[in-house]
Amino acid sequence: MINIQHLNGLSYLICSLNNGMSTTGLYRIQKQGLDDNKIKQALDMLLVDRRNEFRELSEVLLRMPKSLEPIPNYEEFILNFCLEVNDAFKTWSGQMSLSMNSPQKALTILRQLSRDKTTMNQLAHLLNISYTLADEFKEIYRRLK
Repeated sequence: MINIQHLNGLSYLICSLNNGMSTTGLYRIQKQGLDDNKIKQALDMLLVDRRNEFRELSEVLLRMPKSLEPIPNYEEFILNFCLEVNDAFKTWSGQMSLSMNSPQKALTILRQLSRDKTTMNQLAHLLNISYTLADEFKEIYRRLK
C-alpha cells in the first residue's frame, strides 16, 4: 500500500496507476491531528456541492482514459493535492516558513496543473479551485467539532 504524504511523489503515483497498479486502499488523507471519521464526514459534505470541481481537477491530475473505470477514492487524492496547494500558498505568501522541499513542491504543483494548458488564466483557475476546496474542507472539518 502507498500512502500519499508528499506532493513530490505525485508524478510517480500517476505513472504507477497508468501501469495497472491496484488502487484498493491507496488514498488516505495524511494530515497530523485530524480524525479519520471527521475527515470522511467533512469530505462527504464537501462533495455534495463540489463534486464537479473534484472531477475537473481529477481530469487534469489523474488523466485516466475514458475507457478505464474511475479510480476508487479519487476524491481523497484530489483533496490531498488541494491541501498541498493551500500549504504552498501559505509558504508563497509568507504565512509559513520555507521548508527544504518547498521549491520542489511548488514546481510540482505548477507542472501538474499546467500540463496541456495554453494560458495563465487556465492555470490560475485550477489553482483557485484547489485553494477553495482546501479552505472549504478545513472550514467544514472545523465546524464538525
